Amino acid sequence: MSASETWDVVVVGGGPSGATAAEALARAGRSVLLLDRQGRIKPCGGAIPPRLIRDFAIPDGLICAKARSARMIAPSEQTVDMPIDGGYVGMVDREAFDEWLRERAAAAGARRETGTFEAIDRDADGMRTIRFRPAGTAKGGEVRTVRARTVVGADGARSQVGAQAIKGADRQKYVFAYHEIIKRPENAAADYQPTRCDVWYQGRLSPDFYAWIFPHGDTASIGVGSMQKGFSLRTAVAELRKKTGLDEAETVRTEGAPIPLKPLKRWDDGRDVVLAGDAAGVVAPASGEGIYYAMEGGRLAAEAVEARLATGDGRALGQARKRFMKAHGKVFMVLGVMQHFWYRSDKRRERFVKICADPDVQALTWQAYMNKELVRAKPVAHARIFFKDLGHLLGLSPT
Repeated sequence: MSASETWDVVVVGGGPSGATAAEALARAGRSVLLLDRQGRIKPCGGAIPPRLIRDFAIPDGLICAKARSARMIAPSEQTVDMPIDGGYVGMVDREAFDEWLRERAAAAGARRETGTFEAIDRDADGMRTIRFRPAGTAKGGEVRTVRARTVVGADGARSQVGAQAIKGADRQKYVFAYHEIIKRPENAAADYQPTRCDVWYQGRLSPDFYAWIFPHGDTASIGVGSMQKGFSLRTAVAELRKKTGLDEAETVRTEGAPIPLKPLKRWDDGRDVVLAGDAAGVVAPASGEGIYYAMEGGRLAAEAVEARLATGDGRALGQARKRFMKAHGKVFMVLGVMQHFWYRSDKRRERFVKICADPDVQALTWQAYMNKELVRAKPVAHARIFFKDLGHLLGLSPT
C-alpha cells in the first residue's frame, strides 16, 4: 500500500458498525479502506433481534442459538420467566459474526487492512491522513500513512478517532463489562437452558447494572457490567458461575471492555469525520444492547458520508446523528430513566423484576425489543402499565 494512496473513505474499526459502513460505501462505488485491530473481541451477550436479521440480511448459519425466553432473577432469588410468543432472539458469537461482516464488506469491494490506529491529522492541502501500525509491528516500529477524503470512526468506546477529531468525544461515561465464554455445560444439575437468556438483577453481582448468562450453542457467555470503580467484575462472574453450577465448565476465552452509557451530543466535526457504533455512544441504557444500534449507526454514517462526498458539504455528516435520534431517541430516553431508577438498590431491583411478571409488560417489552420501536397501538395496555408502575414507585404494590 502506497503511503500517498488516497481513499474516499477510511473506516477505523471493523466491528459491526464499521463493517456495515464499509460495506454500504463500497457497494455505492466508493473506494474504502477498512482498518481493524487484530484479535480484539468485544465482551457481548451476542443477542440480535429479528429486525436486525431482516434489515441486514444475516444468514441463519451465523445464529448459533435461538433464545425463546428470558428469565429475570431478583435479589431474593425470585424468578420471572418471559417467553417469546412465536418468535426468538438470535444469538451470535462475536468472533465469527464480526469476521463474517468484515468479509462481506471486502466482498463488496472494501480493502481490509489489519493494524492499530495511531493518529488522524491533516495534510497541507486539507486532506485527512490516518497513521497506523500494521499488524505485528511493535510500538515505535513501522507506521503507515494513508489519505482520506472522509473518515468513519468506528473504533469503539473511548474512540481515539473521536478523541482526536471531535470536541467532547473524550468525555463519555462508561459501564465496564467483562464476560467469560465457556463450553456448553454437560452437567445436568447446572442452572442453564440452551434456549433461555438469564438476567441477574442482584447488587452483589452488579451494584448498578446486571449480570447475565446467554446461550451460544456449543458455548455460553457469562458476564457482568458495572461503572462502579473498584468493583471486581471477575469475582462477580466467578460467583455467578459457582451459584449456577457452571464453575467446572471449561473456559474458552475471556474479554473485557468499556460500554458507553448514552449517545454523544456530537458525532461529526462538520467537515470530514463522523463516528458510529460504540464510538458514538449508541448502546441502549438499561439493557446494554449494542449490536443492532451499532449496525444501524454504521448504515446511517455511510449514508451521511455518501452525501458529504457527493455534495462536498461537511454539514451532511450531521444527518447520521439526527436521523438516529429521531428513530431511537425516545427508546434511549425511556431506558435511561429505567436504569437510573430501578438499578439503584436491591429493593428497587426486586420491584423491577416483579413488574416484569406482568403480561402487559412482557408483551410490549418483546414487541419493542424485536421491532426496535416503541409500541403505540395499545393505549389500554400502556395505561394499565402506567398505573401498575405508579403503584410500584409509591410502594403500594407487594414485592
